[in-house]
Parts: sequence; structure tokens; C-alpha cells
Amino acid sequence: MENMSCGGSCAAVFDVVVVGSCMTDLVSQAPRLPKAGETIHGHKFFIGYGGKGANQCIQAGRLGARTAMVCKVGKDYFGDSYILNFKNNGVSTDFVGQTDKAATGAASIIVNDQGENAIVIVAGANLLLDSEDLRAAAPPITRARVLLCQLEVQPATSLEALRMAHSSGVKTVFNPAPAVPDLDPEFYSNSDVVCCNEPEAELLTGVPVVSLEDAGKAGAVLLGRGCRSVIVTLGSEGCVMMSVQDPTPKHIAGQKVTAVDSTVRSWCGGQLRRGSGVLHGTPPHTASGGDGQKSQSHCSNKREGRGNTGVLPIQEGPPPGALLERDQSPCT
Repeated sequence: MENMSCGGSCAAVFDVVVVGSCMTDLVSQAPRLPKAGETIHGHKFFIGYGGKGANQCIQAGRLGARTAMVCKVGKDYFGDSYILNFKNNGVSTDFVGQTDKAATGAASIIVNDQGENAIVIVAGANLLLDSEDLRAAAPPITRARVLLCQLEVQPATSLEALRMAHSSGVKTVFNPAPAVPDLDPEFYSNSDVVCCNEPEAELLTGVPVVSLEDAGKAGAVLLGRGCRSVIVTLGSEGCVMMSVQDPTPKHIAGQKVTAVDSTVRSWCGGQLRRGSGVLHGTPPHTASGGDGQKSQSHCSNKREGRGNTGVLPIQEGPPPGALLERDQSPCT
């Protein structure tokens, strides 16, 4: 545990607590992606705040939920800036630790004019989030209405957080991204909702997902492993939802948008907003016609922008945390 303190948040009850990653995005835009060994000219560069966990947490907050982030960043300029970005977005940072043993996680991203990308991720301090940090954050984790985890921190850390929350009666949402084969079965048994995209669903189940019917088949496999509900996101096609209470796949259509950058394509942050079916214990398909549909629409619209939650200006060497508001993606 490094530089974590309750700061009054130990007694607080949050709508959404996210245990996950923070990444500083170093984004270059160019006409095309370079070939191996090739240097090309780009036409824009910016530094943004990314990471699956942080994106989901901030978007849940922007949609009305009271949120807290449990993560680790470096004792460096990017880490200081990220903490201030959380504060600027109303996210509790009492359980955001800083370490001098690794740099803040970073992603080098190249985006071409068609919105396609190539990404290299260095997880850095994210991989140092551990059991001691979770014990320090036990009060908000075990009292939240919803806990959300992914796989950009150590899988054992995510699983421990899911166990803590699930055993305390907290609703748990697991976004298995980036997906890994042979995932510990306890991830499913400790998750009320598993939310994944097509390639993640295929890697986890072995079912190729190229149609709505395929998404339903993959979802059925995931339900059979012990989770209560499954959401398979399908990009521009929306998503397919199913639950133990109603295993019949339900398709929720997405809104058509012009893609600018496919870096971020999931739905978890939007689904977790205050009043959503997940928060109130409603099966996903029941909420989909109202809040679920609105959340999916919001996410689809936001895919017009980049997959981060703010931009750090670099021209003038700004103070830590300075940012320009721009299109803020809710998805990761």
C-alpha cells in the first residue's frame, strides 16, 4: 500500500467502485499506420487520460453515479496529472496509490485517417496494485452498490476484489478485457454481470462470434460457467444480453455513427450509471428498453471520439492535471 488513505471515504457508500487501470495515452494521428521499420509524418499529437478502469469509472460518474477508483499510478508527472483528472471529474481518489517502483501506465497509440489504430501498452504501476491495496480499500469495495473490474491489472488482484465484493452482497460486473484464455472459473462465479465484446467472447468460449446468433451461443456458454447475466457488445450492431432468469438472447440495437478511432468500444461505464438495471438488480434485458437502451445509445454516439477521459495540453508545459475538455468516451 503506497500513499493510500481513507480521507473520509472509508465510511462513504459509493454507487460504483472500480478496481482497475489508469493509462496515459500518447496519441499520434497520421494518414496511415507505418510499416515495420518505417518512419512517417503525422499531423496531430496529444496526451490523454485512458485505461479501461479509469474510463469506466469516470463515465459512470458523469452519468450520475457516485464513484471511487482503486488503482495505482507512478510518482511522476503523469501520475500527479491523472489524480487531478479524477478529482476534476468528481471521482474519489482516496484509494489511488502512487509508487516510485514503476512509472504510470502508458499506451502509445497511432490512429490513421480511417480510424484504425496500432497500440503498445506498458502497464507499469498498474501491475503493482495488490492485496494490501485492496485491504486498505475494503470499506468502499464491500459497501458499494456495484463493483467493476477488468484485466488490465494483475488478474489475481481483480479476482480478489470480485470475491470481496460478491461475498459482501455487492453487485459485481466483470469486463474480461484484455481477454485471456483459461480464465480462473471463479471469475464467473463471483460476477453478477460479465460484459465482453466479440473477440473476447470468442477467446473465452471458443465460439466464433460473427452474428447475433453466435453472440447468444457464446453468452450461453458464459452463463453456464456461473455468472448471472451476460452482455456481448457488438460494435455498431449494439449488444446481445441474456441472464439466468431469462436465458433467451435479447438484441439491443446501437445507433450508427461515423468512426474516428476504434481504440475503445465497450459499454460498461454507460451501463453503470445511476438508475441502470445493474444498479437496481434488474436483469439486463429488462432494463434494456429504458436505461439499457439509453446507455447503449450514449456509448455508440461517443465512439466518434477517442478512448480517454480528457486531454493534457503539452504546448506550454501546463501544471499537473490541466486538461482541455473534448469528446469523452464512456467505453473501454
